[in-house]
Amino acid sequence: MQIFSSTVIVATLAMSATMPAFADAGHHGHHGAAAKFAAGEPGDPKRPARIVNVAMTESDGKMLFVPSKLDMRKGEQVKFVLRNSGELEHEFVLATTDENLAHAEAMKAGAMKHDDPNAKLLDPKKASDIVWKFTKAGEFEYACLIPGHREAGMTGTITVK
Repeated sequence: MQIFSSTVIVATLAMSATMPAFADAGHHGHHGAAAKFAAGEPGDPKRPARIVNVAMTESDGKMLFVPSKLDMRKGEQVKFVLRNSGELEHEFVLATTDENLAHAEAMKAGAMKHDDPNAKLLDPKKASDIVWKFTKAGEFEYACLIPGHREAGMTGTITVK
């Protein structure tokens, strides 16, 4: 009986330890410690990277990223220096268009805080950065997924060759 009790306790502890991982995976549908990203992978902040400045702002009823188009090379590491120069909170989410559209729908259902290597949420007049390595060729985007912001024009495209 003692062995059975120990086994049940160990199994219960193992299951409870994995529950947060399952709960977190449902948060965005694909994030977590071993997350796979369509646009590449988190970069190594200790390695050299090309600096790319990206501003987030509002102007004439539109919401914008400046620049809104970028070209990268496959294998290139980039440090995105993000600056919210607007009056509203904005975010930068790097993914495919389909992933961002699905994520935007999930955000409409309720407030979601981001703690992902491919995303940053910035208060007005704040700055931050993301180091990213583009390991795959293709067309990707960055978007602000706060409800209404994407619809107001807040998207950008990245072509990786």
